[in-house]
Amino acid sequence: QVQLVESGGGLVQAGGSLRLSCAASGIIFRIRAMGWYRQAPGKQRELVATISSGGSTNYANSVKGRFTISRDNAKNTVYLKMNSLKPEDTAVYFCTGASGSRWTGPVDYWGQGTQVTVSS
Repeated sequence: QVQLVESGGGLVQAGGSLRLSCAASGIIFRIRAMGWYRQAPGKQRELVATISSGGSTNYANSVKGRFTISRDNAKNTVYLKMNSLKPEDTAVYFCTGASGSRWTGPVDYWGQGTQVTVSS
């Protein structure tokens, strides 16, 4: 059974930082691209950041320069470090696992989500 379990969300003031973690089980983590989506109330789901199995990364323009995605294959974990947080970063953040080693769009697995709230 595949599980993606996020942690690290919470309430933070604008300008602060958080680090989200996503622990994967039931999949061969090291061969899959991973990504983080977010969804704010009343807004469309947004792809925030992706990382290939080889470590290549991509970011949404809205978070470029502030967020960093990384992975630790020995721990089957992907991280999202979020700095200089803004109120508009408030959303539920979802960890996702792709179908292949590079991020091409299709998502095979979703975590349950973790809430990030940024106060002004």
